[in-house]
Amino acid sequence: MFTGIVEELGEVTAVENLGDASRFRLRGPVVTEDAQHGDSIAVNGVCLTVVEHEGDEFTADVMAETLDRSSLGALAVGSRVNLERPMAVGARLGGHIVQGHVDGTGTVIERRPSENWEIVKVSLPADLSRYVVEKGSITVDGISLTVVDAGPDYFTVSLIPTTLALTTLGRKQPEDPVNLEVDVVAKYVERLLGDRTRETAK
Repeated sequence: MFTGIVEELGEVTAVENLGDASRFRLRGPVVTEDAQHGDSIAVNGVCLTVVEHEGDEFTADVMAETLDRSSLGALAVGSRVNLERPMAVGARLGGHIVQGHVDGTGTVIERRPSENWEIVKVSLPADLSRYVVEKGSITVDGISLTVVDAGPDYFTVSLIPTTLALTTLGRKQPEDPVNLEVDVVAKYVERLLGDRTRETAK
């Protein structure tokens, strides 16, 4: 489990095509300082497993399913990525509960700079819109953010200077893809209420 609090901006240093998968080598001095084979690291919000670890770099295999359902397939050598290690037991939950299971992708629609922050508008797949509410939580490229405005096919978030400087959202431009993970609590509530409705109808 993750919290959506990005630990560092990493970099893709190699991409190997494995046919029905890709192997990424990524540089991240912070997340690799205690990394071991089999550990999980979130890369742009996608939970990946460490295959090899050497120095400040690690490799991870990404299956076709993940490449198809996330924006990781668009990564290339030199791409910057948000990196986060799993939450430690007993640590503070600084963001919200993030699984690292991407629900879909959106694209940056526009950026509206202000004096001390920036509003970013992101497209929202139709099947995810019911989970996104004003002042609720959403994960964008692994970053825990608060929804400012929620429309039928978009949402907006307000980014402080720290987020702009220390994550990929400071660099994303209109039409760039982003990974989205909605609040898992909303999905469980929907499932439970749906089951209860079906039981009542019997």
